Amino acid sequence: MAPTHKQVLAALQEEIAAHDRPENQHNYQRFHKEKLDQPIGLKAPVLRKISNRLYRDVKAMPVDDLLDLCDYLQNCGQRYMRMFAVDWADRALDRCRPKDFKRFENWLKKHVDNWGACDHLCCGPIGGLIHHHPELASKTRPWRRSRNRWIRRAAAVCLIVPVRKESLLDEVLKTADILLEDKDDMVQKGYGWMLKEASNVYPDEIFAYVMKNKRRMPRTALRYAIEKLPTARRKEAMKKDW
Repeated sequence: MAPTHKQVLAALQEEIAAHDRPENQHNYQRFHKEKLDQPIGLKAPVLRKISNRLYRDVKAMPVDDLLDLCDYLQNCGQRYMRMFAVDWADRALDRCRPKDFKRFENWLKKHVDNWGACDHLCCGPIGGLIHHHPELASKTRPWRRSRNRWIRRAAAVCLIVPVRKESLLDEVLKTADILLEDKDDMVQKGYGWMLKEASNVYPDEIFAYVMKNKRRMPRTALRYAIEKLPTARRKEAMKKDW
């Protein structure tokens, strides 16, 4: 018999209480410019162990029930629980369907308030679902013009998984076009990272894109985008010719 939502939450809370180290909260906050409520006091390896152990109790659930549980964890008001929810949804990705995209999008819009949460969700279930169902990429296009910095960042980061798998290069370049002159450094780093990952698979196309647009690209985005290119190309891209 599957545990109830409250039982799962209580088990996670018990594990966290046993392993939480307040001294780690300062280090977690140090990586984020914005002041976060409930900074994390567990290091990533400990979180992964807890997630692995308790996922065994829920993984046999029908996928809708499991995702409902993840919704419950997302909405319980505790930052830790949102991390477990994203991890478990990602583990169940092979059973997820295109209709589940809306659920993940709601998590993004309601709960993401820092770059770590954005990237965890977008390189996890959102990016994975887009990889398996490329037509879903069209649903992320409105994100590019959102007033929310994390949603704009997500428009780029969610394409990292597909482009690593050699798909959706056109979406990558169109997304970069829209975000090209974004003033927010978190968005610049997000789309620069997307271009960097694309350069591992499409080095010629990304180099050509950077050379065409480097006068308009913020230097932060430019540096991220060219990081994996050969040295000669990086030097050419960084050269000021205006």
